[in-house]
Amino acid sequence: MDFTKTTEQASNYQHLEKMSVNELLQNINKEDKTVPFAVEKALPQIEKLVTQIVTKMKQGGRLFYIGAGTSGRLGVVDASECPPTFGVAFDTVIGLIAGGDEAIRRAVENAEDNTEQAWIDLESCLITNKDVVVGIAASGTTPYVIGGLKKCNENNIITGCITCNEGSPLAKVAQFPIEVVVGPEFVTGSSRMKAGTAQKLVLNMLSTATMIQLGKVKGNKMVDMQLSNDKLVDRGIKMIMEEIPVTYEMGGILLKKYGSVRNAILNYKT
Repeated sequence: MDFTKTTEQASNYQHLEKMSVNELLQNINKEDKTVPFAVEKALPQIEKLVTQIVTKMKQGGRLFYIGAGTSGRLGVVDASECPPTFGVAFDTVIGLIAGGDEAIRRAVENAEDNTEQAWIDLESCLITNKDVVVGIAASGTTPYVIGGLKKCNENNIITGCITCNEGSPLAKVAQFPIEVVVGPEFVTGSSRMKAGTAQKLVLNMLSTATMIQLGKVKGNKMVDMQLSNDKLVDRGIKMIMEEIPVTYEMGGILLKKYGSVRNAILNYKT
């Protein structure tokens, strides 16, 4: 079956260089508005993958993201935000990018073309069949990602993917594929735009829904967040004050003593 990359198809807009700044912004925004609707269509696929992730993490497993370029960077960002937001260990959600950490800031030549490297990277993290690996690739054709998922499948490790083309080689390899078809980019082929936005939205859903299911949120509050700056300490104190009858000063004392909003509330004695 022929595979057509809609992410590579010609933009619906012509002569971009002749547009005014206002026209450019209006048209980019017009395209961006279509992304959440594309994500909505993929909700059943997203639900299936979240369910698998939650099941494995309740058994002590971890969540891995693997990707290259923009896709890899988005995975690294989502993984790196889980510890401060939800108070999980830094090796609970792990983002791996083709070319290693150097590639987060600067493209590493040919890194995404190596079909073996992702599995090497995963093995360095002592990957097991308790874990879940999600490959991220807008194109759905990145060798680094496809090769990694193939090896995971061979080793009885659950695999998912996030891609923005329908019927891609990546989606065929992943056991739980997520396909968010956003169509041609405003700048032809620039998948850091709509495709990148779609991937970010899906990653938000995967990690947030998973962490809520694992009990890392109480009500609608980040009760396990890391208190890494004054803003978060202030937020934590105010959360405590909403839950138990204490002053701001006492809230601060409790937070400092018990280390988290959750523990401060649980250990408070009237």
